[in-house]
Amino acid sequence: MSETDASETQRMAWPRETAPAGFSSPAPAQVAFDRVELRELFDLYGRKVAEGEWRDYAMDFLKDRAVFSIYRRSNEYPLYRVEKTPKLARRQGAYAVITQSGLVLKRGHELARVLKVLDKPMKLVVL
Repeated sequence: MSETDASETQRMAWPRETAPAGFSSPAPAQVAFDRVELRELFDLYGRKVAEGEWRDYAMDFLKDRAVFSIYRRSNEYPLYRVEKTPKLARRQGAYAVITQSGLVLKRGHELARVLKVLDKPMKLVVL
């Protein structure tokens, strides 16, 4: 068999729904955090774990956004979600910190600046 015959056999082996033209990968595109963003997220997360405020995290990579969820306990809803939405990069900024109730605490173009809203020192309140 020649090379063209082998490629025809391979092409026929693909199901019609998953066989894109030119044999490109059928996996959908995902939004993810890059190495620098992950370092910033884990630096903050590590400090808060050491302080005893946070205990668990989760990461979700979807087609339109990447989400870093922060938990006080592992069986609750997340306290905060740090979302990266590239579609909003030119408007409000790609990064947002969202509370458990859905309130957007901070939105911006730079992740380090957006994360500062979560890194504020605690204040002593006297009643």
